[in-house]
Amino acid sequence: MADLSATLEQGPVRLEPLAEHHLEPLRMACAEDQDIWEIYPVSMLDENFDKAIQTFHDTSNWVRFAVINADTGKLVGMSNYINPDPMTKVTEIGGTYIAPSVRGSGFNGVMKQLMIDHAFANGFTRIEFRVDTRNKRSMAAVLKLGAQHEGTLRKNRVTWTGYVRDTAVFGLLKEEWTR
Repeated sequence: MADLSATLEQGPVRLEPLAEHHLEPLRMACAEDQDIWEIYPVSMLDENFDKAIQTFHDTSNWVRFAVINADTGKLVGMSNYINPDPMTKVTEIGGTYIAPSVRGSGFNGVMKQLMIDHAFANGFTRIEFRVDTRNKRSMAAVLKLGAQHEGTLRKNRVTWTGYVRDTAVFGLLKEEWTR
């Protein structure tokens, strides 16, 4: 997992391993979209932010990134490798949030490309994405990357609001990656 934790940069996107100095700017970035958190498994708003960060710190099998707009130097979100397993060579990319200011600009595509390239360069052969089926924008973005919808886990996760969500599972194999 240590090999996955690196600074990655291309064009306007810079991913830095999440550190203490990123937390307050991340809190501010998360607050830029009050409505999106209804479809996330956890809330990163207000008093929920500190609880979520503590939960992340207690989870050792995630590689966390602060997402920076390299053009402005502003922190605009976060993303993660979740449960990277060097034995099976599978990792998930998820827990991603980007601020409205960079959505729809191609920023997310570059960010995911950096993460996918980096995972495959580090020996992983499969990347998974798990998305709440209510999050149509994220599902469309994952499909644009070339990932395949492999199925939907019905009512498999309780979110912070108490909603029991369905989770769409997507997979991307190294040999399918054409970027």
